[in-house]
Parts: sequence; C-alpha cells; structure tokens
Amino acid sequence: MTVLTVKSSTPLCLLQDAGRFGVRHLGVTQGGALDWVSMSWANKLLDNPLDAAVVEITLGGLTLVAEADCCLALAGADLGAMLDERSIAPWRSFFVRRGQQLRFTQPVSGARAYLAAPGGFDAVEVLGSCATVGRERLGGLQGDGKALVEGDQLKYSGTSFELHGLPDGLIPDVCDARPLDVVLGAQIGQFSGLSLFDAFNSDWTLDSRADRMGIRLLGPELVYQGKPMISEGIPLGAIQVPPDGQPIVLLTDRQTIGGYPRLGALTPLSLARLAQKLPGTVVRMRAVVQEMAHREQVGCLNRLGLPL
Repeated sequence: MTVLTVKSSTPLCLLQDAGRFGVRHLGVTQGGALDWVSMSWANKLLDNPLDAAVVEITLGGLTLVAEADCCLALAGADLGAMLDERSIAPWRSFFVRRGQQLRFTQPVSGARAYLAAPGGFDAVEVLGSCATVGRERLGGLQGDGKALVEGDQLKYSGTSFELHGLPDGLIPDVCDARPLDVVLGAQIGQFSGLSLFDAFNSDWTLDSRADRMGIRLLGPELVYQGKPMISEGIPLGAIQVPPDGQPIVLLTDRQTIGGYPRLGALTPLSLARLAQKLPGTVVRMRAVVQEMAHREQVGCLNRLGLPL
C-alpha cells in the first residue's frame, strides 16, 4: 500500500471516477469526473481501468507529499504542477521520490487536472462508485461526500513504474475554441424563431455562477413559447432555459428531474471541453445530428483503445 498525504487542499479537489449509474430512480445523481476524456487518459498512462478513481483538481491549490517512491500520471489542464522545484507537464506519467512534494499552483491552460495512481486510488464505494457529490454526501475517501482536506491519506496498491507520455497527435487541446456541439431535441420547436437563430449564431459567456451541477451561459435572451411543463428526467449535458432566458448546461452533479424547457444536450465530447473552460470564456454552440456526434465519440474511444 502506497500513500500520498494531503498537505493542503481546497473544496474543489475531489476524488472522482466515472460516476454512479442505475440509481437515478432513487433521486441520486450521476456524479463523476467532469472531463471524462482527461480522466481516461490519466488512467490509460498507467494501464489502469479507464474509470479508476482519480483526483480531480480544479484551479489548483492542492499539495501532496509522497510517503514512498511511486509513479503517478497527470492529464487535463496545466495547473502549474511542481514536483519540489521541477515543473511537471500534463499528459504523461512521472516518478515521485519519498518525501517529495507535488504542488498544483494556478491555471496556465484549462481548469481541471486529473491525477492518477497505479491501480486507482482506494476509497469507500457508495452505490457502486466513489465519485464525490457534496450535495448528496456521497463518495470521497470515506463515502461522506467531503472534499480532500489537510491530513487525508490517498492510498493505492498498484506498482507500475513504467513511464509513458501521449504523442503530440493524441493530446486533447484543453483550449479548443471550436463550437460546442448540441444534439437538438426536447422542446426545441417551442422557442421563438429569433431565439433559435440567436442560440446558434451568438457568443455566449461562461458565467462565474457555475459549479459541478451546471454552468450558466450569458448572452441573448431565449424566449420559450410553449405550455408550462411537468418535470421530466434530465440527461447529462441538457441545456435548460429558465424564465430569464439564459441557458444553463447541466453537468454530472445535476438534479435528476427538472421542469425548464430544453434546447437539447451537449455531446459528451463537448461537455469534456466545456469542463476545461474558465469563467468569462466566450463560446458558441452549433447544432449537430446524432449520427455526427456518434462518429466523433467513436473516434475518441478508438484513440483510448476501448472496444466498441
């Protein structure tokens, strides 16, 4: 058993995996890593299962001390990681010697980094997952939904000591400025014509009012003209439009049902890209058909080596 001790942390440093599935009928949300692509690559670099538990570090502020020699992997955002006085770039594995400190300072590019350990970090599983969801008090090291704090010990039992790095051609661009792909559906036909034009032909600014439940987009007011809705199930990436006309993209910690009309939903790959964007970033949306979204998803899974 190898241990990393948390020397300092923030409420945004969380233990995550792929999330909980098959429990929405209980009112329990999915949870899990916001950027599932980066999480998967961090695990891939250590030959872990792609859904093994990792540490999701948002905006920096985490310092870990190694209690033994080990090999870790880092993917996702560049948060100014330092191993003692040496800079550590993402998208590769690296050695850590006993007593060394690994620090994540502040964003250089992207918002969320993912730290993996051989075999995945050990934690109590609740409803089949250790994904941390603070609102529901589920997941995390002790299963109570708490973020990492000073003194916590991250344990793992894998023994990989082989170094790997992603070839440049496979490294995802965390600053990718392409429009976010939206699969149309739900109440799309009940918005005004001008609203539909504005939705896909305007700039949207990511609001600072954002968390793991959702991200608000600031831009033109979208007008819903349909009848009042009865609450219905909410899929990952759903774009809800509340009465103020400013869309909210719902993420992994979203509520399970909701009664606001929806334009549709972001594709899984666009959600991963959105998770790396900081408040104040300007984005655009584009409508895609489900077949196009599926082809892009298949391409990503092929690069990760997943069977289809």
